[in-house]
Amino acid sequence: MLKPFQFFIFFISFLFAGSIIAQEKRKVLLDADTANEVDDAFALSIILMNPSIDVIALNATQWQASHWSTPNSMEDSHRLNQTLLGIMGLNVKTNRGGVARMFDWGDQAQHSAATYEIINQAKNLEGDEKLNVIALGALTNVASAIFIDPSISEKIRLFWLGSTYDFENEVLGRNDFNCMMDQFALSHLLFSKVEMHIIPVSVASKMTFEYDETRKKLENHFLGDFLLKIWDDHIDSGREKRTIWDLTIINAFLHPDWMEEVEVTTSKDNGSRKVYYYKDFDANKMREDFFAKIKAYKKP
Repeated sequence: MLKPFQFFIFFISFLFAGSIIAQEKRKVLLDADTANEVDDAFALSIILMNPSIDVIALNATQWQASHWSTPNSMEDSHRLNQTLLGIMGLNVKTNRGGVARMFDWGDQAQHSAATYEIINQAKNLEGDEKLNVIALGALTNVASAIFIDPSISEKIRLFWLGSTYDFENEVLGRNDFNCMMDQFALSHLLFSKVEMHIIPVSVASKMTFEYDETRKKLENHFLGDFLLKIWDDHIDSGREKRTIWDLTIINAFLHPDWMEEVEVTTSKDNGSRKVYYYKDFDANKMREDFFAKIKAYKKP
């Protein structure tokens, strides 16, 4: 039996150890067009369940310019974000983002809860700290935050899936889906001081999942069944193979050692700035890790 003094020392040590563990968690803010494609929910599941990550908030972004957009694309993403969190038994703050792309002139920002979440979180940082933001879709919310308050530019570390990049000829392309959903947003960020880590779709495209294997690996698990339902219910649900794009940028943040990253300097029309581009990754490792993590997940 512990004596009072021994118990006191044990209790203080326990609190101190818990404090250290909490401090070691990496904080991140997520920004996703979750209802647009199948891959968002797959990718979000992996980072939301990671015990070493503190997800500050989960923002919803729009894809209103798409030919297959729903009437309320941002709202659909917001509600699916909340559903996913409910399925996983997690309590994470969710925010609505801008309902459309940035405006053409004047106050170009989309003022939203998501945008001001980014601003407030960045302004609360001390010293050289940076706010990690992982964006899985259009950059509307992130760029709007920078437009409203440029002083936070150097306080943001952005991880994004988007653009194409020809590493041999050093050509940055901007005709992929995430770019086209808000070209103003991308331009604004390229001409800002935001630290940018990007996986181009030309690299992420090899992150493919076969339907039959995915069903075999995930079925009969509450989260796995939910993710399979998203695949089955999607507008192009008949696909036997899908690219799970967003899983790549999530894992770039979680496991930088799984990635090959290079520093490039963009052309004058793209800001003449340093950007960190992911050039390659191990798709098989990511796929195997995903299946294992989902099947092992239990609600907290």
